[in-house]
Amino acid sequence: MFSLFNSFKTIALLEGISYLVLFGNMLFIKPYFLDIYQVLLFPIGMAHGLLFMAYIVLAVLLAAKLKWNGKTLLIVLVASIIPFGTFYVDKTYLKKTK
Repeated sequence: MFSLFNSFKTIALLEGISYLVLFGNMLFIKPYFLDIYQVLLFPIGMAHGLLFMAYIVLAVLLAAKLKWNGKTLLIVLVASIIPFGTFYVDKTYLKKTK
């Protein structure tokens, strides 16, 4: 069934993976395969952008539901712009709330 907590965990995982795939595309594919890079950039970037926005919205909704303080919410939001940050949030903040 639909659960805000499970939805956030899924979106956090997908957002973290899409962020790493986007970096991988920029670091490894772009320098060597310029023609493939142009084809991959738009769908990967669009998927990551949508997942990033969903992550932010769901984090704010979950913070209101779980009554997180401002510091916890700020850490969860900042983690979305740091590579591997969403995996850290899942391991530290989401495991102990379940």
